[in-house]
Amino acid sequence: MEQDLEISLFGELQVSRRGERTSLPASKKARALLAFLVTTGRPHRRERLCELFWDLPDDPKAALRWSLSKLRKVVDTPERLRIIADRERVWFDAEGAVIDLRDLYTALRRPEAEFSVAELERMAADLDMTLLDGLDGAGDEGFEGWLTSEREDARAAQVEVLRRLATHESMPALKAKKWRRLWREADPDAAEEYDRKQAQPRKTASEDTPRGPKPSPKRRALRAQRIGFCEVPDGTKIAYATIGSGPPLLKAANWLNHLEFDWDSPIWGKTFGTIARTRTFIRYDERGSGLSDWDVKELTFDAFVEDLEAVADCLGLERFPLLGISQGCAVSVEYAVRHPERVSGLILVSGYAAGWRHLASEEEQARREAVLKLTEVGWGTDNPAYRHIFSQTFMPDASAEDLAWFDDFQRKTASPANAARFQEAFGQIDVRHRLKEVKVPTIVLHSRYDQRIPLEMGRALASGIPGAHFVPLESRNHILLDSEPAWQEGLKAVAQFMEETGI
Repeated sequence: MEQDLEISLFGELQVSRRGERTSLPASKKARALLAFLVTTGRPHRRERLCELFWDLPDDPKAALRWSLSKLRKVVDTPERLRIIADRERVWFDAEGAVIDLRDLYTALRRPEAEFSVAELERMAADLDMTLLDGLDGAGDEGFEGWLTSEREDARAAQVEVLRRLATHESMPALKAKKWRRLWREADPDAAEEYDRKQAQPRKTASEDTPRGPKPSPKRRALRAQRIGFCEVPDGTKIAYATIGSGPPLLKAANWLNHLEFDWDSPIWGKTFGTIARTRTFIRYDERGSGLSDWDVKELTFDAFVEDLEAVADCLGLERFPLLGISQGCAVSVEYAVRHPERVSGLILVSGYAAGWRHLASEEEQARREAVLKLTEVGWGTDNPAYRHIFSQTFMPDASAEDLAWFDDFQRKTASPANAARFQEAFGQIDVRHRLKEVKVPTIVLHSRYDQRIPLEMGRALASGIPGAHFVPLESRNHILLDSEPAWQEGLKAVAQFMEETGI
């Protein structure tokens, strides 16, 4: 049966509908845009796509709209729209489509014994072609970096297929010689290890056959996480992502998160990956940031809680622990008080019960208001000096490389106007009166020398919650880095807490 839509990413980009090859736009950037949307398989903000492909002084948004109109003629039909776009995001609906790269990666997750020689040889032929050939130079450095990474992943898959061919039990002897030579050329260390083990008493197939190189943990996570959207009553779309398996753990959103770019992070990536090993880990971008709607009327504490409620309801979560970081702690507290039957425990990190509008001195409030003004005028510029104000207080002990990453990351997570609105909204937070109403096991972790939120505020948060366990950590960072000892100490404390409380 002929498929409605087939997309080939090996070699030059090709699209076929009902077995007939379709002409692609002459524009290299338009073809690269389609390849990017199809390969990533997730929503992207319009601003991000403009940055990747149209670094123009005039009207990059118009160029994006033009390209999307051309691509719709290639992949859309009256019965099925494939290019999906709303006012803020664009993505490709791949359901039911045949996409050779995606289908090959999916197939490689099957047990090795299920593969025939012929199937592996077809895979090898595909992987021998340059992925997305001819699209080099279609975008900025970000696109070129993405394209290089995708080709590296395809190369890793090629090595794995060569290994399977070289060691396949049904491979004829003459063909086996060819595939072993190609495998040895591609991955000499693994091939040599295989030959060495072949000369020893055999154990199991998994022990005998070394694996080839694998995609990076970050890229595996991006492919594995599932992104969806839910709506709150006012129509705002909230983007959420799930990854891993096991009992659910829901993280309340905090500022400076992005469902896609978090995996690049020296702050979040390793932490999130650790959680997803044993849990179904759920995160979302709060309104005004990340992949959620940026153009929103309400950007208040009650709206933040409403976002959390919408995600939990959309996924049908019945009972789960909540992870709160920074202002996400107050959101988690409020949700736990409103929905005690659904929350099994609270894990609160670097949090506070009341914002700077309530507790800061007049002098400190004046400083905060000055930063608000700086944010409005400098947040979206290429000069990171304005955003560096935040970077230094969030992570004073970070390396220059990590700080540079964080500076750029901030700009991608929110607009200048929303960045200022967030700061004002966080200043208005006050859940001090709700702390005594928390009825679930709670652990509170806080850096002793936090430069953003003083230790006293973390201690006050813990002391206000009945039975809360307080863990001070030896760090100056508001957001822990996975390279510092305090990060590992915090993970151990949380793991012990969850085991002792059974959550």
